[in-house]
Amino acid sequence: MHLNKSVINATEKSASMYLRRIVGALCLTLGALYYQGAQATPFSVYLDDLTWTETRDALRVGATTIIVPVGGTEQSGPHMALGKHNVRVHVLAGQIAGKLGNALVAPVVAYVPEGQISPPSGHMRFAGSISIPDDAFIAVLLGAGRSLKQHGFLDIVFIGDHGGYQSLLKEVAQRLNREWAISKTRAHYIPAYYRAADEDFAQALRARGLSIGQIGTHAGLADTSLMMAVDPSRVRVEQLGNSPSSEPSSGVSGDPKGSSAVLGRIGVDVIVDKSVQSIRQAITQRP
Repeated sequence: MHLNKSVINATEKSASMYLRRIVGALCLTLGALYYQGAQATPFSVYLDDLTWTETRDALRVGATTIIVPVGGTEQSGPHMALGKHNVRVHVLAGQIAGKLGNALVAPVVAYVPEGQISPPSGHMRFAGSISIPDDAFIAVLLGAGRSLKQHGFLDIVFIGDHGGYQSLLKEVAQRLNREWAISKTRAHYIPAYYRAADEDFAQALRARGLSIGQIGTHAGLADTSLMMAVDPSRVRVEQLGNSPSSEPSSGVSGDPKGSSAVLGRIGVDVIVDKSVQSIRQAITQRP
């Protein structure tokens, strides 16, 4: 039996339309599922990356802890970028928030006290370092804390990558907690973050046979290795051999020549684990 050509064309056209409808419906369903998933799960822990509605929704599902990471713009020898502290605390705060599971990360505070401006002292003796007065620094952190409380965050965590302002972070947290005495919100200064970078990491390196002279206290092996593990593009590897160790005019205290990302990852793990433990403990013990 031979079918009429028009009948065959009509049948093919009907099948094609049916198939297109099936594919279209499937695409709409998958799109809706993707959209719902995106709405329920913000794609980043960083406040900078989120919209205001994503931040609102994250708060509604329990992300009521926020980390305020504090960095600094200062010299770190001829081999390391001025933004070392800012880059490092941004990345590490993100890893800490990820492990906490209910936390977001505020923008990095990059302008911090770095010494007297004129005549210059401390890091201000080196080109590119930026310093602000203590009272300006404190005012910025107080404003940030109050803003985050207003939006519904219950635990506001201050961590700092630089040693010079640790006492000021503690002062800010204390002032906010006095101000919020009858509120559910609490501010937490976490000294474990800097202590892990400054002391615990150094101890781990000494256990591997490295000397105090190599490890150093600023832009030495520990400091440089940590940066290489977090963002190697910020380290001028070709300059490592040209960075005089423990020489005041170079801005280096320690010997960066043996630095590596492998050693730096030891520090990353120590800092993240110690910080997560300390933050959880602080939140558990909150009034």
